[in-house]
Amino acid sequence: MAQLAVTIAGRVYRLACDEGEEARLGDLAQLVDAKIEGMRQRFGEIGDQRLSIMAAITLADEWAEANNRARELEAELSRLKSGPAGGVPGRDEWADRIAVSLGEAALRIERVAQDLNAAGRE
Repeated sequence: MAQLAVTIAGRVYRLACDEGEEARLGDLAQLVDAKIEGMRQRFGEIGDQRLSIMAAITLADEWAEANNRARELEAELSRLKSGPAGGVPGRDEWADRIAVSLGEAALRIERVAQDLNAAGRE
């Protein structure tokens, strides 16, 4: 396991992650830090714990919206694949590329959720 020190809301946290995931974890920590800082600028000094909870809920909401949108796009893709081609050249190739992109997006969303869950336990 690799170890990484990240700074969130002015505090340094040592986190463990899989080898090669350090940059990604660092990026996620910066995202959390930016959310907390944005909340601090918007609401002022209302307490670190409260700011952290508000940032976590905001990130969870953004994740849920992205996840819902991915599901909607997958349903639309399925509908397009099952419908008539309608004379659209390259439709199947286009649909396959979208399916791959959606699958990759879903995996990234899953990883973000796992990382957020893991960060919340530490």
